[in-house]
Amino acid sequence: MSVAIRVENLSKMYQLGQIGTGTISLDLERWFITRVMGRPDPFLRLAEANDRAVKGESNIVWSLKDISFEIEQGEAVGIIGKNGAGKSTLLKLLSRVTSPTAGRIKLKGRVASLLEVGTGFHPELSGRENIYLNGSILGMRKREIDRKLDEIVDFSGVERYIDTPVKRFSSGMYVRLAFAVAAHLESEILIVDEVLAVGDAEFQKKCLGKMQDIGKRDGRTVLFVSHNMSAILELCKRGMLIETGEIVRDSDAGSCVAAFFERDKILHGSANGRRRNRFLDIRNISVNGGQRYQIDHSSPFDVTVDLSGNDIRQATIFFIVENAFGQSVLHKKISSAAIGQAVIDGDFQIRIDLPSLWLTPGIYSMYFKILVPTDRWSGRAISDRVNLEVTGPMEPSGRAFINPDVDWNIRALESARVAEGVAI
Repeated sequence: MSVAIRVENLSKMYQLGQIGTGTISLDLERWFITRVMGRPDPFLRLAEANDRAVKGESNIVWSLKDISFEIEQGEAVGIIGKNGAGKSTLLKLLSRVTSPTAGRIKLKGRVASLLEVGTGFHPELSGRENIYLNGSILGMRKREIDRKLDEIVDFSGVERYIDTPVKRFSSGMYVRLAFAVAAHLESEILIVDEVLAVGDAEFQKKCLGKMQDIGKRDGRTVLFVSHNMSAILELCKRGMLIETGEIVRDSDAGSCVAAFFERDKILHGSANGRRRNRFLDIRNISVNGGQRYQIDHSSPFDVTVDLSGNDIRQATIFFIVENAFGQSVLHKKISSAAIGQAVIDGDFQIRIDLPSLWLTPGIYSMYFKILVPTDRWSGRAISDRVNLEVTGPMEPSGRAFINPDVDWNIRALESARVAEGVAI
């Protein structure tokens, strides 16, 4: 399979605060060294990693630093990382919204991108006019857009307002139309940032379904940035984890998401270890007594988690299972007093015994959360999260949250009434 995206030694530098070096003389020196003498920019040597939580010594930061990767045609790749890691910068570079400081990008085919609400739309033009504008920017002919127009409008669900200037659209209507345009116009590469959070749950589900179709049926390449790990696992086979402008893991999506949670736990623990150890910690989720987070959709199972606390009172414990669209399919809560521990002081293990959930097979996100409504803890929640794989036969329609085994039978109406003792 051919390579759709090739990135070689890509870097992007930004300057914080004032633009320029600070003085005219240094600006002229920089211009002369780089433009006339053709030497490397001496000020770039001062650049630091873009760690937003740490005060740096330089006002020049690397949003991306020397990254390289290849994505094959038809791959769906999830890009994950904390806020400020460089994910959106990478997508902007791939979409050619901005240019790199160093490195090369090679793209095979047309790119449709949805980076943030408002990107690529002219506020004074109507929804219909913006569809044609976006198609023209992608290099499509008018007859190609004509062929897709009805499908785009129908998918967006804003038909009544399609001839209204988009500046009068709500943010939800805006992103509906923008996604519909990006997904339906015939580009070989689709780039989607975390803009689907603007839409409602039904539309998010619709978008994820469309992106699955784009990747599997149409063979188009999809790059997807999201903080919804269940959606990443549902949509993507491959994942890339970015930290402070560098790719720290490039693997299958499941391993990448697991690494993200593990690194987040380590970083969070080192930064707040004293506070966490002093008050409360919850960790080590186990399913059926093991670390293999897999269940059969028709079998009961148990979940345990380790809990440590120091004089914690009035704690409320939550157990939550979410599907790929971030919707809670199971949400249980109980006070610690109700399970015999009004004060959490020491080390404990919580166990939940669950019946058959009959969940539709797939990847789910499962975690515990604890809230303590006191001044000591300020209502803060601590959670440990794992990915739960549900196995079993898939319902052909794929439209339900649960998929129980049911017995079907049919008999004549008269026979049924006689069997029930009803006079005919």
